[in-house]
Amino acid sequence: MMTLDYARLVEGLREVTTGLAGAVAGGDPEAKVPTCPEWRLARLVGHIGQADRWAAGIVREGGPSAVPDPAEADHDQPAAWEDWLLGGAEELIAAVRDAGAETEVWSMAGPVPTAFWMRRMMCDTAVHHYDAALTTGAAYGIAGDVAAEVLTESLQLIAATEAAEAFLPRLAALRGRGERLVIRPDGVDGWVITRTPEGVRWERGDRDGDVVVSGTTAECMLVFARRLPARAVTGDRAVLEHWLAHTAF
Repeated sequence: MMTLDYARLVEGLREVTTGLAGAVAGGDPEAKVPTCPEWRLARLVGHIGQADRWAAGIVREGGPSAVPDPAEADHDQPAAWEDWLLGGAEELIAAVRDAGAETEVWSMAGPVPTAFWMRRMMCDTAVHHYDAALTTGAAYGIAGDVAAEVLTESLQLIAATEAAEAFLPRLAALRGRGERLVIRPDGVDGWVITRTPEGVRWERGDRDGDVVVSGTTAECMLVFARRLPARAVTGDRAVLEHWLAHTAF
């Protein structure tokens, strides 16, 4: 279930893509990305445009498509980066609009509405915008509702237990005995994550937990995306570290 409606997903994808394009403007294609240590900036830029176009193809065709290899996406022409990034986002937006946002298409987790792919790329781009900003020294910003959607989407993907574990077997280590992690952002509903023997369960709200992570929604999102160290933590930090160690995508 998506929290943001179709119109906001369109806006959100454009916001984060524009932010990414701004962050890489004038950047060095050879610059190493600290948070993706095997990537150069050229690969990060190439990956997002590649993935947008891959998602658009799924929306247009409806059926499965092999996940593209980011290593084949290196984009070494900085003068064309803005057009590459914005063009990919617009291609995906147009594909969803033409197909209808509720039309079902393929995903690795089963049939999903086409808007799933717009949301998926909004979330992926939001995180990689941070990677790019860290690489180039640009400022990073993200709307609170978009940051919240990134957190919600990641939990939904992880909680789709069978599909998630088939895609990333290490997620099976998140099965537990009732351990509870709480994300407690400033001023908005948080997320309560429970590790059960059957898999991860989660809900919006606030409860006591074995470990609680606090901060702005953006800070919490970046912690759970493994981009920022967790500073405002109460409770058993080992529970948090175990989660983070097994949720790298």
